[in-house]
Amino acid sequence: MMKPSLKEILLLSCITIMVVSCEKDITVDLPEPEEQIVVEGYISPGSPPLVFISKTAPFFAPLDSLSLLQYTVRDAQVIISDGTSTDTLIAPFSSTGYLYTSLNMIGEVGKSYALKIRLADGRELSSETTIPSPVPLDSVWFRRIPENDSLGWAWARISDPPASGNCYRWFAKRLGKDNDYLAPAGSVSDDRFYNGLSFDFAATRGKVPNSIADDDNNEEEGLFKAGDTIAVRFTSITEASFKFWRSAESQVNSVGNPFGSPAPLKGNIEGGIGIWEGYSFVLDTIYAQ
Repeated sequence: MMKPSLKEILLLSCITIMVVSCEKDITVDLPEPEEQIVVEGYISPGSPPLVFISKTAPFFAPLDSLSLLQYTVRDAQVIISDGTSTDTLIAPFSSTGYLYTSLNMIGEVGKSYALKIRLADGRELSSETTIPSPVPLDSVWFRRIPENDSLGWAWARISDPPASGNCYRWFAKRLGKDNDYLAPAGSVSDDRFYNGLSFDFAATRGKVPNSIADDDNNEEEGLFKAGDTIAVRFTSITEASFKFWRSAESQVNSVGNPFGSPAPLKGNIEGGIGIWEGYSFVLDTIYAQ
């Protein structure tokens, strides 16, 4: 083995001294952000409203299930009106208290629902949404990706109604594999560029955030598989919901990107952040073969 020369040793020593001398402890003193109230609320045909209320957490706050409970809001007064009747929601799950719902109000297509929230400290939040009419899919099917004998995407054909302003969100779940309907990246769209047209579109497979499942971390990621039974929930949403979920997906996609620029969520909650969403949906099934 060749031994380093004296010149090489001296050069290495100089580089080491330069690197060490350039090191400096830097403490970043981030300002404490102003606390905001976060609302996530939904109402759909045949179902009661569901409203989740929480507070924003500091940037470096712990993110485990126990610590997150301290950010839930359990003592709010939540009122919903459909223009004819008004109901004050209850929070039946007292152990957490963050789920507010109604025993007297059920969603109906075409109706508008005003939401008002009053907090114990006097703050008030409000919003309004409408349940749009559902738009059915003409057909659904599974198609393998090129050069693969088992993996592929879900496909569907839609005939968009002639009236403009329709917005959609796609969900699907594999029976026996997924516990709930999952929205993939790019799950929302509006008819700005295809109003009144009929066309085919493909959808990838969604996954639970931070999933450690094998098929979410190998060549099957984002794909369905021959043999899957795929339950589809095609959702008609409002324009406010479209803007909210598109901005939320944009934020998720930019996480970890040093060149990404932060952008606020485009919600519809006056006095807070989040979404109060009315939606309708149609169900379908794909037998992947």
